Amino acid sequence: MYLQPAFAADPKPDALVKNRSIEASVYLDDKIKADPALAADCLAEGRKWVDKSAAEAASARRQDPQLFDRGGWSFERKYNVRSVVGGRYVSILRNDYIDTHGAHPNSDVNTILWDSTEKKRISIRPFFAETADNGPTMKAMLDAVTASLNIEKKKRAAEETATAEWYKELKPTLLKIGAVTLAPSTERGMSSGLTFHYPPYAVGPYAEGQYVAFVPWETLKPYLSPEGAKIFGGSRPKDDEDDQR
Repeated sequence: MYLQPAFAADPKPDALVKNRSIEASVYLDDKIKADPALAADCLAEGRKWVDKSAAEAASARRQDPQLFDRGGWSFERKYNVRSVVGGRYVSILRNDYIDTHGAHPNSDVNTILWDSTEKKRISIRPFFAETADNGPTMKAMLDAVTASLNIEKKKRAAEETATAEWYKELKPTLLKIGAVTLAPSTERGMSSGLTFHYPPYAVGPYAEGQYVAFVPWETLKPYLSPEGAKIFGGSRPKDDEDDQR
């Protein structure tokens, strides 16, 4: 049986539903908790997720109790700050762990970009002069993502899945290119570029795990808006590259 790293080592969850059908928990890191508006936003989303997951587990138990012969399902969501850029833009990784007693547990990753000045979620749109679907910026961004994924697959000796078939869900649009964060930089308060985060199955088989594609800001320099030109600079720290593998 697959065992998740010990729950006992985790801090107290910030949201929890625990019953005979499921244990679903949400954790916010300390940097998120230090910003009340951001913490409230993430916690509201997390609570909706645990409540929805609990309802689905209860429904599944009613329909097929044998699914729970090995106990209840385990769901866990963690929100962690990845970078703070310009003293304003906070990139957050949202990692999910899901065990419904299938062939193997599943994981998912998504991202949040938070404007701490406006106290709301935003996209990367303000950092580029244009981000039209299939426009020049998004096409250049997708080409750079694909190139980065190919490099990562070569490092893992997984070149056979560096194919258009595995990348077919990636599109040159903000909503289809992948979950994005502002990468940290060797220059304090700046971003070295964009990192795109893909869960298992998104761009390769489950066995290959998650992928992170890095696009340096220099590649996107021709497409930056004035705001983008202010926040990008420097290089990606080596420890960040290592941590993201």
